[in-house]
Amino acid sequence: MHYFIGTLGHFLIITAFVSALAAAYGYFQSVNSQDLEDKEYWKKLARWNFIGHGVAAIGVVACLYIIINQGYFEYHYAYSHSSKVLPFYYQVSAFWEGQEGSFLLWIFWDVLLGFVLIKTNKYWEAPVMAIFAVVQAFLLSMILGVVLFNIKIGSSPFILLRDAMDAPIFQSNPDFVPEDGSGLNPLLQNYWMVIHPPTLFLGFATTLIPFAYCIAGLWLGRFKEWIRPALPWSLFSAVVLGVGILMGGYWAYETLNFGGYWNWDPVENAVYVPWLVLIAAIHTMIAFKKSTTALKLSIILATAAFLLIVYSTFLTRSGILGDSSVHSFTDLGLSGQLLIYLLAFLVGTIILIIKSWKHLASDEKEVSTYSREFWIFMGATVLCLMGFQVIIPTSIPVWNAILELVGIESNMAPPVDQVEYYTQYQMWGGVLIALLSGTGQFFWWNKMDKSKLKDALLIPLVLTLILTGAAIIWLEVQNITYILILTTGIYSIVANGKILLDRWKTNINLSGGAIAHIGIAMMLLGILFSSGYSKIVSLNKTGLVWSKEFPDEVNQKNLLLFQNENRQMGEYSLNYKGTRKRVEGYDGYINIHDLRQISETEAVAIIDITKESKTLYQRGDTLTLVTPETSYFEIAYQKGDQSFNLYPTVQINEKMNMTVFSPDIKRKAGFDLYTHVRTFPDPDQETQWSEMEEITTQLNADFFVNDFVARLENVERVLDINGVNLGENDVAVKATIRIQGSDRDYIAEPYYIIQNNQAGLLADVVEDLGVKMTLIQIDPRSNSFTLGVNETQKDWVILEAVEKPMINVLWIGTLIMVIGFIIAISRRYSEFVKMKSKGQEL
Repeated sequence: MHYFIGTLGHFLIITAFVSALAAAYGYFQSVNSQDLEDKEYWKKLARWNFIGHGVAAIGVVACLYIIINQGYFEYHYAYSHSSKVLPFYYQVSAFWEGQEGSFLLWIFWDVLLGFVLIKTNKYWEAPVMAIFAVVQAFLLSMILGVVLFNIKIGSSPFILLRDAMDAPIFQSNPDFVPEDGSGLNPLLQNYWMVIHPPTLFLGFATTLIPFAYCIAGLWLGRFKEWIRPALPWSLFSAVVLGVGILMGGYWAYETLNFGGYWNWDPVENAVYVPWLVLIAAIHTMIAFKKSTTALKLSIILATAAFLLIVYSTFLTRSGILGDSSVHSFTDLGLSGQLLIYLLAFLVGTIILIIKSWKHLASDEKEVSTYSREFWIFMGATVLCLMGFQVIIPTSIPVWNAILELVGIESNMAPPVDQVEYYTQYQMWGGVLIALLSGTGQFFWWNKMDKSKLKDALLIPLVLTLILTGAAIIWLEVQNITYILILTTGIYSIVANGKILLDRWKTNINLSGGAIAHIGIAMMLLGILFSSGYSKIVSLNKTGLVWSKEFPDEVNQKNLLLFQNENRQMGEYSLNYKGTRKRVEGYDGYINIHDLRQISETEAVAIIDITKESKTLYQRGDTLTLVTPETSYFEIAYQKGDQSFNLYPTVQINEKMNMTVFSPDIKRKAGFDLYTHVRTFPDPDQETQWSEMEEITTQLNADFFVNDFVARLENVERVLDINGVNLGENDVAVKATIRIQGSDRDYIAEPYYIIQNNQAGLLADVVEDLGVKMTLIQIDPRSNSFTLGVNETQKDWVILEAVEKPMINVLWIGTLIMVIGFIIAISRRYSEFVKMKSKGQEL
């Protein structure tokens, strides 16, 4: 038993929680103290408490990972999320698959960010870190796992399996430890799930920094000064959170079979909205110098971004979205704590803003249409409206729960077709953002009036019309809405491109905004074409229905492929080669029927496995399977002289009773060919064989088996048969039959056995060809042999293939957007460092 590690982990959680509260108290005392010595004393004390908190929190992370890595399945968390066969990189995914682990990840990032803030900005340390420490205490309370006055506070990641499960085995054997865990959700066994959650939670954690600076500014009466140190962090938060969201989209694109990267799932929406608000906050923070209105908006939006992250945490972890989202966590009984967490920060923030509002002067003159502030306000307004349009329908389950609490029955339901519902509104938001981001840049860099504006926009507008016209003709765009999106996207790229060229001549460090806007416009165009012009190429033109149990859409848009039979699909000729496995030490795929699995992770080669005439593994070699629950369907594509293979997968986790299909993608310059398998034969279903056909042949004579040429190459006596005990007086004869497949030869080896004066027949099955061969009779007088042939339906898959045009424009746009943000962050941080070097840490 490994109880010590769990006890240590739980002790460290309590230590981290208590030290976070102590740090918060010390920092509060430092802020409120009037005496300089007391202020410094409390700050030092608080700093050491936060450092101790950080060390304890990192220790908790280490303890939980050790439990997962070492397979201590007496712990509920390890049993529920890991297994012995899980590779170490997926053990990292298992760490944050559960609620407790994801909270720990969030806490870990906050610790590191807190250390950075303590080191880099002494002036703001006390008020900012006071907020940090309070948030950490709240987060740690979610994994505290203690009961006070019959009230459960938090869910501990170190709870023992016997305490979490009411299973009969623990009544008879309290020390029972399962030999293995349930394993990791197959959907998470993807390399993007190793890097996407840490990036996303770093984004969550970074939204706290501008929030903390804003609250600190209001607390200290520094109503404007907080923006300077908060702005670089806001930019950093926006890019990290944005990249985290897009990583999730790319994971969905590579892993889920719905064929897209965004499904407007409530959990996706709950993260998307804070990002929109954060982007709006950045723009108002940039404009605050010349506008008190921008300052007020900055305060509201900077705090709202973090509060929306807290709200999204409540949505995803309270269980309230259980019926409307496939991504939400199950309820661990923490919904009450989450609600308290949300209300505490919401109410506290509102009170502080109201108390400070009277100290924020109002602008005496209206904002001019030809000012940069006007265009920034317009952009921020559109972003916020886009956020409201998403968050309100997403919150319908919350409204229903609130109404039910007061005795009102609510029949409101989320949108049935959520993709169509949200897209029809967000699409117009994208059009407005493209227009505003293109036009607003000219007001940003130049003082504009009516005549100057015409001159500035003339060249971008002309180029836009020319490029749009060419694109409409070349790409055959006919939909009026799509033409509008195309026009505004190209306009944003052209207008920001002109600004970029101007900045390139003067100061490239000022080009971050233009580059980021170009990236976003490219993303808009990529979304337009990859979604609006996605084309299914696997249309069923045979007139046959694959199965009456399938929906019409499946029968109409999918192809049935039998193994080793060519089928035409538009310009492509397809051939399903069979099911494959991956083994350690080999970067290719091995036919599943060339292996005999002997354990959960190991298989034996039943033939010599070769590649390009080189023997890689000899018959009888033991091979270690890579993710043994994953099988790969090899689909060969041929188009003219071009050929390639795709390997869509199926993962079968029997412990979780889950079967997950994932696509494979052929990436081309103009489009992606997206291929996935809808269904395949049940591997546990009993094979139905035809009646035996008898064939009499001689050595080295050709005959036909299921339309394949076969030849009896050898018949010899053998002294040993795997799985059969042969005595001294027993006789066994093996026939070697070579069958010529479409791309390789197959060997069948049936046996004729005489044992205890009785004849026995041991057939051999060639799975890839759907053939069973039996050596029925040997006639030495005529040197002839009688073979029995049974046939069955060949292996098959039902496949869907989709072309996603210009999707690379989306991913390239993402990269360009990130580059723009990085340039902007560098510029703002360098400005902050310069001010700091002058003794102005504000």
